[in-house]
Amino acid sequence: MRDQTNESKLLFAQNAIANALSIKEISIPLAQFGYNSARIKEGEVLYETAKELQAKQIKEYGEQYDATNTLFLARAMANKTYIVHVKIARIALRNNPETNASLQLMGSRKNSLSGWLKQANAFYTNALNTPKVLASLAKFNINEKQLKEGKALVNKLESSFNAQLKEKGEAQMATKERDAAMDKLQDWISDFIAIARIALASEPQLLEMLGIVEPS
Repeated sequence: MRDQTNESKLLFAQNAIANALSIKEISIPLAQFGYNSARIKEGEVLYETAKELQAKQIKEYGEQYDATNTLFLARAMANKTYIVHVKIARIALRNNPETNASLQLMGSRKNSLSGWLKQANAFYTNALNTPKVLASLAKFNINEKQLKEGKALVNKLESSFNAQLKEKGEAQMATKERDAAMDKLQDWISDFIAIARIALASEPQLLEMLGIVEPS
């Protein structure tokens, strides 16, 4: 069952456990080898746990994908506004190297999100707190309100980034928990199959009811 998907493994376990509990022709021979109803219900608990964690893992990854998409859109919006402001600032402040440095106008924009955020935050924070910069930008119709709107987009991007990191961590944890539960279920199922093959060796049709198909 190594190459099967988690969904198929869960379906196999569900069918095998349900039939082992409900079909007397199967449950009686199994009980003779230690697999009575109480022991089979232990497997049922493992199945239910794995099933719930599988659903949780799917949900968490869906939330991660949504958060990643939100992050992508937020960066695109923030960058569009920021780049216009940077280009105008480079023109307005071309003869002021110290201000260029404080606004981090020199060089290209960082590709990494953390680097980009550092540049953008420095630009908007220092521009909004420097009257001379505000006056220079105003000559090109970039006013304080527009800069604050640009800063708000950067803040929204930071929030989206933090949310995406949170969802990513939760998805990874959900996967770890799901995998651990599936391993426990598979260990139980492996032993169950081995015993079923012994207990029902002369009844291949009963093995098939458990999903166990013997080679012909």
